[in-house]
Amino acid sequence: MTQPEYPSGGNSETQGETAPSSPAARSVKRSLASIALGFQLLIIFLGGLTVFGLSAVEPRELGLYGGGVLCLIAIAAIALLRYPVGYWLGWFVQVALLLSGFLVPVMFIVGGMFAALWIYCIYMGNKLDERNRLI
Repeated sequence: MTQPEYPSGGNSETQGETAPSSPAARSVKRSLASIALGFQLLIIFLGGLTVFGLSAVEPRELGLYGGGVLCLIAIAAIALLRYPVGYWLGWFVQVALLLSGFLVPVMFIVGGMFAALWIYCIYMGNKLDERNRLI
């Protein structure tokens, strides 16, 4: 069986093939933000179940709907982190989780911890991305 000929006269073995290029370097900020939001998804879901179970709002189902909508916003934020709107959605999720403390007071603590994690991820991601640009 013969090798297919290429316009330059060589075949695939002699053609100057290069190894597949490595994927574009992903920013550290984007990676850290997606990790933080990913972990936060579980907390948002469980928070919605808690609001439902404690009947913190009337009708009870609003806790499930609110938690579900906030989960969808967090998923959209993760998907859109390559654009600035993804980070704005991430900030919205942080504020919404903090405000859920008015329904279930312990969420002030949980939301505060995740907001602190989010701020740290954004700060350190920016710092590391800047360092990597200089290298």
